[in-house]
Amino acid sequence: MRRPVVAGSFYPANPESLKAEVSEYIHKNPDESIIACVSPHAGYMYSGRTAGKIHSLLPDVETYVILGPNHSGYGSPVAVSVDSWETPLGVVEVDREFVDAMPHLIVDMDETAHRYEHSLEVQVPFLQLLHDNFKIVPICVGMQDQETAEEIAEEIIKAQEKTGKKVVVIASSDMHHYLPDSQCRQLDAKVIDAIKTMNLREYYSTIYQLQASVCGYGVIAVAMVYANYFAARAELIDYSTSGDVADKSMVVGYAAIAFKV
Repeated sequence: MRRPVVAGSFYPANPESLKAEVSEYIHKNPDESIIACVSPHAGYMYSGRTAGKIHSLLPDVETYVILGPNHSGYGSPVAVSVDSWETPLGVVEVDREFVDAMPHLIVDMDETAHRYEHSLEVQVPFLQLLHDNFKIVPICVGMQDQETAEEIAEEIIKAQEKTGKKVVVIASSDMHHYLPDSQCRQLDAKVIDAIKTMNLREYYSTIYQLQASVCGYGVIAVAMVYANYFAARAELIDYSTSGDVADKSMVVGYAAIAFKV
């Protein structure tokens, strides 16, 4: 069992308090054209509203493939968890059939990478309150280069084709970190514009030119490659910074992006 590590810090540990807070951020209105998305992963008081706006649009599917950056440095560079995942709202099972269908050329089965990682965990309560009878495939990504992103996306696509399951890919990432609010917004706009081109080379070029402090730029790239395979387009659903609720002198940016077919 993968136990929650940021319950009580990033979000309430009390089930009723957690349900009440997340319910403020969600208004279920599923869009069946969405096959992938970007959702932020900060403390809910900062990014919950933006995360809620994209989660509210996600269609009901069998399996949500959640990808997040590895902040801790533990475990395999690209690691999928097969343990059950617990949050204060209950237990979610991992889709073992989907995991077993992956070629595992780059994606290792490894629980260590997930033990202290928050970026995937914070997405799960949103899913629990909005969907029934679903499973997850949690993938923690330490290597975020273009080649790795392409290989991860290929493994997801092959598993989907093999199992015939309908999935949604969730890329868990915040945008720029610890900048004045106006500067953060300007730089984030450039990254978001690059995502909307759906051109992976242009996107990585922008990330590197800006020396962008986008923590999950590699998992965003996975979502882009996956979405490109199905000829999807990117649409910005919401954008905010922590400066909307806290000090504006040093903020983190949050983007909710949908990839639609």
